[in-house]
Amino acid sequence: MTEKFTLGAGCFWGVEDSFRNLKGVVETAVGYSGGTTSNPRYSEVCTGNTGHAETVEVLFDPKVVSYEELLEKFWEIHDPRATHRSDHDSSYQYRSVIFFHTPDQERLAIRSRARQPTRQWTSVVPAVPFYRAEAHHQQYVAKRKARYEKAS
Repeated sequence: MTEKFTLGAGCFWGVEDSFRNLKGVVETAVGYSGGTTSNPRYSEVCTGNTGHAETVEVLFDPKVVSYEELLEKFWEIHDPRATHRSDHDSSYQYRSVIFFHTPDQERLAIRSRARQPTRQWTSVVPAVPFYRAEAHHQQYVAKRKARYEKAS
């Protein structure tokens, strides 16, 4: 049986790439969560008017990788102090957020956040609808790597 881990930690392309090949991760998808518009498009999210965060939904096997290990990876891959930033872009869509799916996930996320010196920049909130991003955004980094490897 799989569980979900939904997170926002900047631009979803790199975040997804950081989780996709972890042992125990069954599937990843990039999308949008936490806003007011149903089925938003990337162009809408980028306006800042929908309130969505760029998020990654990770389906994982808890017998192989724990939720706590995924939380550790979350803290490792981004700096929540760079609030609303992703490289040169700055927007609310890049905020640091953990969307919990169960009371146990909430407890573990809050405990994990409490150990972080930068905890005040990360929200822990109930999971809301996850809207899958357009196909060309899925596994974006992996697709680009494959294209460059073929060209070499």
